[in-house]
Amino acid sequence: MSQSTTVREQDRAALTGSEGVMGSAVVTTAPDIRTVLDHCIESPPAPAAGVLSDQDAVWPQRLRRTLRGRLPQWGCESLVESAELLLTELVTNALQHAGGRGFLRVRVELRGSLCRIEVNDGSPQRPKPREATPSDESGRGLLLVDAISDSWGVSEDGTTTWCTLVNEGPVMEPVAEVVHETALPLVPNASAAEVARVSARTLLTITAWPGPVDVAVDVLYVLVQNAVRHGLTKESSGRRLEAWLRINERHELFIDVQDHTCDFPRFEQAVRGELGRGGLWGAQRLGAVLSWFPAEHGKTVRAILQPGPVDL
Repeated sequence: MSQSTTVREQDRAALTGSEGVMGSAVVTTAPDIRTVLDHCIESPPAPAAGVLSDQDAVWPQRLRRTLRGRLPQWGCESLVESAELLLTELVTNALQHAGGRGFLRVRVELRGSLCRIEVNDGSPQRPKPREATPSDESGRGLLLVDAISDSWGVSEDGTTTWCTLVNEGPVMEPVAEVVHETALPLVPNASAAEVARVSARTLLTITAWPGPVDVAVDVLYVLVQNAVRHGLTKESSGRRLEAWLRINERHELFIDVQDHTCDFPRFEQAVRGELGRGGLWGAQRLGAVLSWFPAEHGKTVRAILQPGPVDL
């Protein structure tokens, strides 16, 4: 889509402030703004111009994973693939051309029916699309943004590049408010999964969670066991695994297990049983909705279980 394209008239209110729509100021009443992602990245000095440091190189994938986990909670499943690609291009472009200058701020918001992605790199140098030759391995980022997004632009001071996507369906509120939360700090050893199982059964019984307790403790066992086997690092000695049981006002149970590695390769294949019909495959067969996302100093693997009886 050309940068001169105008956003649908009913969505113009979703773009306010100095950026305007495609560089033209639009002054309207701001709609409700729902924050999907808001993250600051500390960017170390780059090893060479246009080359990402090892620390910077992990951020596009981490942010993609977070976005993929959060957009569906707002009823925006149809935007996930395009939003992931746009986020990757804007973040990568900012890290390549303005990395090492301090902090980058990455925000994804829902404004009316628009999903807005913006990256502020603090640099007044305005990004410009360029024509890449067939042999170039890079240089197509903003051309992809221009082709995929419904609109895009740069703030007047040049520090923020933004783009939007139109969501076809209604925006829904995310998960209901948590009404009960319990942390389970675990020593990362062979007994952690069994300790978690016993503790969870007691806690869920005390809280009278109206769901399949046996299933919940089995799913927690699988997640903790998986974290012990695959989620530890050389620096894990002396650190604990963290597990949480959270119940929201709709009586949905969230089981979160945080380990010490930042990635989960082949997660989808494991859930589908393509790597063997083991723990994660079994957990989703019991009715758990599984996902994972980056967390501070590692990652969190999440299982969501609904209240009520389950047909085994």
